Amino acid sequence: MGKVVSSGQKETLGKVLRYIRRYWGYLGASIVLAALTVAMTLYLPILIGQAVDLIIEAGRVDFAGIFVILRKMAVIILLTAAAQWIMNACNNKITYNVIRDIRAEAFEKLERLPLKYLDAHSYGEIVSRVIADVDQFADGLLMGFTQFFTGVVTIFGTLIFMLTISVRITVAVVVITPVSLFVASFIAKKTFSMFKLQSETRGEQTAFIEEMVGNQKVVQAFSHEDEALAQFDEINGRLQKCSLRAIFFSSLTNPSTRFVNSLVYAAVGIVGAFTAIAGGISVGQLSSLLSYANQYTKPFNEISGVITELQNALACAGRVLELIAEEAEEPDAEDAVTLIHAKGSVELSHVCFSYTPGQKLIEDFNLSVKPGQRVAIVGPTGCGKTTLINLLMRFYDVNSGTIAVDGIPMKRLTRKSLRDNYGMVLQETWLRSGTIRENIAMGKPDATEEEIIAAAKASHAHSFIKRLPDGYGTVIAEDGGSLSQGQKQLLCIARVMLCLPPMLILDEATSSIDTRTEIKIQNAFAKMMQGRTSFIVAHRLSTIQEADTILVMKNGSIIEQGNHEELLEKNGFYANLYNSQFAKSRE
Repeated sequence: MGKVVSSGQKETLGKVLRYIRRYWGYLGASIVLAALTVAMTLYLPILIGQAVDLIIEAGRVDFAGIFVILRKMAVIILLTAAAQWIMNACNNKITYNVIRDIRAEAFEKLERLPLKYLDAHSYGEIVSRVIADVDQFADGLLMGFTQFFTGVVTIFGTLIFMLTISVRITVAVVVITPVSLFVASFIAKKTFSMFKLQSETRGEQTAFIEEMVGNQKVVQAFSHEDEALAQFDEINGRLQKCSLRAIFFSSLTNPSTRFVNSLVYAAVGIVGAFTAIAGGISVGQLSSLLSYANQYTKPFNEISGVITELQNALACAGRVLELIAEEAEEPDAEDAVTLIHAKGSVELSHVCFSYTPGQKLIEDFNLSVKPGQRVAIVGPTGCGKTTLINLLMRFYDVNSGTIAVDGIPMKRLTRKSLRDNYGMVLQETWLRSGTIRENIAMGKPDATEEEIIAAAKASHAHSFIKRLPDGYGTVIAEDGGSLSQGQKQLLCIARVMLCLPPMLILDEATSSIDTRTEIKIQNAFAKMMQGRTSFIVAHRLSTIQEADTILVMKNGSIIEQGNHEELLEKNGFYANLYNSQFAKSRE
């Protein structure tokens, strides 16, 4: 069985063993108990053989001796049952502690992974790794602990007990043993790649289901049901094929090992019968040997099953351990400065950035923002507006150049303190599962009820909140439940108005709000932006006419810069954009 684990799996197995090593006490107890269980189980056939030898013929049965042997057997059976129960408890403790540790590390790594990893992998596939793959790994690990140790000890223990009775019969058994090893090795090689493919396809299916369920309204709006069903059927068909192949080869284990079992049993029976006739062993010893033949071959059946399951477990473990091994976000520098109450000056010098190496996006970008300035960013889709926001929040690090806040390079600031000084409202709303009150107070958990209500009133969310069944105590789902998109955006605005940080980022913050409410929100924003450095991303140019500076971006570069009147006088890209939006109103 040395080739059961391929070189590609050794690294995964080594990592798994490092988790198991933390619970060496339970592991040691499990091994000792497994040895005791096997020893007592293997002692029973000897007692049975002795009892058989006491049954000489009709009328000449040693009942007294048999009763003594039966009492010994009862004690041994009770002790074996107790040892097995404690051993299984130890195995369960090891397995589920290891699973807990792996899941905890995987989730912790998710919290520290850079956004580029999450952007490059579907959420459903990541969830499949942390939930489904870990569950599959747990099943294989538990089976391994429960059956592997006892199986190996049983094989060697049985051979030792058989040698004490008959060397010739033991040799006959050992000669047939390589057949079982060949079967186990063959099945293990065939099943790993198939189980790995099955695990990957299952992750793909989970990701697709998650995407379709989360966007069912879009699917129905565009009558995409048939195409979605066809795509699901294609993935499901591939999963069916690879699962059937994996199960087919793994199901060969039982009949193959049963065939080997029958060969061993037949060999013991034939050789043992001739030996007994020749007077080499007694009839009782022959019955013991036949019992040992069953016990000897049974572990091969179990171990082959364990090995098959182990291939699936290692394939699943490899996927989740790949996630844990992913390079985490670059930690804050040891001498990183904590930014407290930023003044709000932001300086971008010769910034270059691209999501994909070789594909240029932002090249030699320069910008100087003074404290309290309102900077609007406009431009066509894909010009780099949202990318600039990602860089300002340090969701991504620049490839070259520097971004400084209050004169301090961003990489010398702690991420938490930097983001604490920003208030951000995006076009895409994000709400957590909890009450309205908890969602508003997310950035300031110690806020009083009066502060929360004042922030809700400032964002014009108070009126609709009071109409909810439990007001501020109303529980909403992660996606906002039955709240409209505009109501969800008002809650996000209230969240920022509660914290009132020194710098603001408003990325289409009023895109889902009706015109009448938008005017009120704009007035509230105007008050909130006084004295605060603000970056405003907008497609509707009517919302940014009061900005101190308007940056017109195209292909990752600033092509025009100035206030509203200056840019109109230039009669350039901004003027064309503005005129195209307001041509009808002028007519």
